[in-house]
Amino acid sequence: MTCKIRKWKLSDAKDLASALSNIKIQDNLRDGLPYPYTEQDGADYISAMLSADENETFAFAITIDGKVIGSIGVFRQGNIHRQTAELGYYIAEKYWGKGITTEAVKQICKCVFDKSDIIRIYAEPFAYNVASCRVLEKAGFQYEGTLRNNAIKNGIVIDMKMYSILKTEL
Repeated sequence: MTCKIRKWKLSDAKDLASALSNIKIQDNLRDGLPYPYTEQDGADYISAMLSADENETFAFAITIDGKVIGSIGVFRQGNIHRQTAELGYYIAEKYWGKGITTEAVKQICKCVFDKSDIIRIYAEPFAYNVASCRVLEKAGFQYEGTLRNNAIKNGIVIDMKMYSILKTEL
């Protein structure tokens, strides 16, 4: 199954809401997303991504056969980290374990490194999210260490892992 990443369209809101209205997905993301996630929430997110500075926010839909199954984005950091960006992603549960997310990560890293001055992309999955850690490893990211007691998710203090890939490594 091959995926493609592409710019968002407002018409993607329904598919986005369908993918993100899953507590198993939200348990692996940062807080602040509404649950259940509605089509209007999706439209608001897509509008924000479409109006964002394209040199700061690289946000794409993950698609299979034209259908949106997830979201992936790279977000430039500021100040002394201005050439560093954070990666975030998720796909609908139906598509887990098929190599799709790894392929999407490879695609977005190539796109960002080719079209910007970003030199480092990093990700901070929750330490318990073994599948996400494996996605990053398969996409060529290097494990840099564990960020101990780095977050509180669902009322529990948890570790996160730090992964990165450099422009020179792609």
